[in-house]
Amino acid sequence: MTTLFHDPLHEDFGTWPVAYIPYGGAEFGEIKAVAEAIGDGDDGAYYDAWTAAGDRLAHEAALAKGRRATARALYLRASAFYNASFHPLYGAPVDSRLIAAFRKGTAALDKGLSLGPRPAIPLAIPFGAMALPGRFIPAEGFETRVRPLIVFTNGYDATITDLYFASAVAASRRGYHSLLFDGPGQGAMLYEHNVPLRPDWETVIAAVIDFAETLPLVDASRIALSGWSLGGHLAPRGASGEPRIAALIADPGTWSIADGFRDIVVHRLGVAPEAAADLGALDQTVIDRMDAFIRGHRQLNWKVVQRGFWVHGVSDLRSYLAAAELFTMRGRAQLIACPTLVTQAENDALSAGAGAFFDALTGPKTLMRFTAAEGADGHCEMGNRSLLNLRVLDWLDDQFKGGN
Repeated sequence: MTTLFHDPLHEDFGTWPVAYIPYGGAEFGEIKAVAEAIGDGDDGAYYDAWTAAGDRLAHEAALAKGRRATARALYLRASAFYNASFHPLYGAPVDSRLIAAFRKGTAALDKGLSLGPRPAIPLAIPFGAMALPGRFIPAEGFETRVRPLIVFTNGYDATITDLYFASAVAASRRGYHSLLFDGPGQGAMLYEHNVPLRPDWETVIAAVIDFAETLPLVDASRIALSGWSLGGHLAPRGASGEPRIAALIADPGTWSIADGFRDIVVHRLGVAPEAAADLGALDQTVIDRMDAFIRGHRQLNWKVVQRGFWVHGVSDLRSYLAAAELFTMRGRAQLIACPTLVTQAENDALSAGAGAFFDALTGPKTLMRFTAAEGADGHCEMGNRSLLNLRVLDWLDDQFKGGN
């Protein structure tokens, strides 16, 4: 397999913008140039190369006096480059470089969106003592008309910028309004306010739908909820307690956070299944072996120690595993009544349980598979995201009768 980046973790994150090429987030030559600038460099070099490219694009956008379309395109592209720079820096305490790049990226995104036919104004969604940040992206060509809405929810580590390029642009072109937001443990809520992820996503989605129903351009009878990555768990969890959701998309359908770790404990560490029923109660010797295994693998260390500990607001593996046990669809899958689409990509580890998740659903449901032959077999179909969007939006058109 051909790779662009020397370091596997850099490859994981640096190739995200490839999926955004059809939607104005990057060009391949720019991504390749960033990879070449990094070379054998460390996470600091990775950050520097991406932010330098973002600075170049933002500077060119600022010089595009009177050329709104050019400035818009360049600001939006700059936002994707800033956004790609900081994921390897994840962890608590938060790295000041992450905050700087995130703020630059958010500012560039908002500048670009403000130059569209109908400016996309940042939203503040009431949620307890702290509002959730969001963006409303109007349907292309229907900027002032009432249309169906797709609420997009992120997972562990993507941002509103990622959702914009990966999902909202395609939805807008198809005639759907989109609402993007940062929930607890995501984007600005984590980076700026250190608010951890919470398992009761139905509480989060209820607040988002309450807000969406106040928007004058939204057809409240046709609101879809779509989640990608861990959002493939969070969105179904949200829909399980929210009857106003008219259609649900889980990319991929994910039963729980803990089950993937349970497989490691049972099959790699030889722990009896009954002893692994509650990961937070594992014997300390098993926790220590698991901790050493995770920390000895760069990508696993990033996923669990750098990302997982920070996102869940914990500082050790036992606490993380105990928190992970709370993120489950047990007792809730049967509560989802709306038509549900579950995706399953051939070589995406997170998709492994999508079939079992699908089987547990009792309402109208569709399982949509993506394959290596299509170049869509990776996590969230990022190698061919446009194919995912075409098929998912076709399915949603069928549920909402073409969105007309």
